[in-house]
Amino acid sequence: MNSIGIFPLYLIAINVITFIVYGIDKLKAKEHWWRISEATLLLLAVIGGSLGAWAGMYVFHHKTKHKKFKWGVPAILLLQLALLWWLR
Repeated sequence: MNSIGIFPLYLIAINVITFIVYGIDKLKAKEHWWRISEATLLLLAVIGGSLGAWAGMYVFHHKTKHKKFKWGVPAILLLQLALLWWLR
């Protein structure tokens, strides 16, 4: 399988993983357990999981009041979509 065929699979996988990680962090927040760092959550969005991060924020009601997430994740998603459109 060439890199063109692997890329969509990567995007699906990273977005599913990111969505799950946001859910896990929300559970950890509720239970007062050791949390996943904000840097890690944002890094997952940057490396391709921005759609999963955005969905996780709103499905789990997590990080929606933090400005860097409320505005940052949609900005990352828009930049990634623009890059994909430009590279097509």
